[in-house]
Amino acid sequence: MAFEQITTDVADRILTITLNRPKRLNAWTATMGRELIEAFDRADADDEVCAIIVTGAGRGYCAGADLAGGGETFDWREREAAGPVPRDNGGQFTLRVFASMKPVIAAINGPAVGVGATMTLPMDVRLAADDARMGFVFARRGIVPEACSSWFLPRVVGISRAMEWVATGRVFSAEEALQAGLIRSLHPAGELLDAANALAREIVENTAPVSVALARRMMWTMLGAGHPMLAHRADSRGMFHRGQSADAVEGVTSFLEKRPAHFSDRVSEGLPDVLPGWTDPQFE
Repeated sequence: MAFEQITTDVADRILTITLNRPKRLNAWTATMGRELIEAFDRADADDEVCAIIVTGAGRGYCAGADLAGGGETFDWREREAAGPVPRDNGGQFTLRVFASMKPVIAAINGPAVGVGATMTLPMDVRLAADDARMGFVFARRGIVPEACSSWFLPRVVGISRAMEWVATGRVFSAEEALQAGLIRSLHPAGELLDAANALAREIVENTAPVSVALARRMMWTMLGAGHPMLAHRADSRGMFHRGQSADAVEGVTSFLEKRPAHFSDRVSEGLPDVLPGWTDPQFE
């Protein structure tokens, strides 16, 4: 299936997803949301994809929701028949990113505002162009933060900074985002994708995909755990299952033999259940 509002490219086991509405600064639409979810579904099923980069075409990352509908943009009453409260499309996407079995890097190449900012929060690492700007502008539009950002944003930057950005709704610099820990590093615009690819290659060339997928699931889930004992149980189950894997043998043997490892276990074959009783609300 060809996509209308995103493009995808796989090279060296890295999938690059590009938001592709450059004339609208890649403004978010329901179509874009559905296509992004489909791209992540395909990536999880493809063992040739070991890392994902998400970026934008042209001079913007994502300028937020497309406001072409005017004042009715956020009135969903006539558009959804699936119940009294339709699900937020941005939240459906961020839940899909949360459930991803591949590590995800955001390469924020320009303005990232509204859903353009919140969609990056469940991504594992965010890099930005040094002239990029971000903003959680919802209160200035008379709405509220979406895309599960009331869960993600305080966990990424802390409640005080999260509330400052949300309550003021102001657009802020990439440098401020860096200082707050929202962004990992800043780069000249022409070097951003190279930096994102270098980080992705470090993952792809050195680590076991199943181990990365399982560690990702454990760490994100433990952000909501009430006691470290839950992490201890998950760690113990994870070590038990992975310790007897072909990857564990190869990881140790390659280290002792001072050669690159060649990991054979496949993410598509599934992950061990190290978190029994935990279910993903996306699928309930």
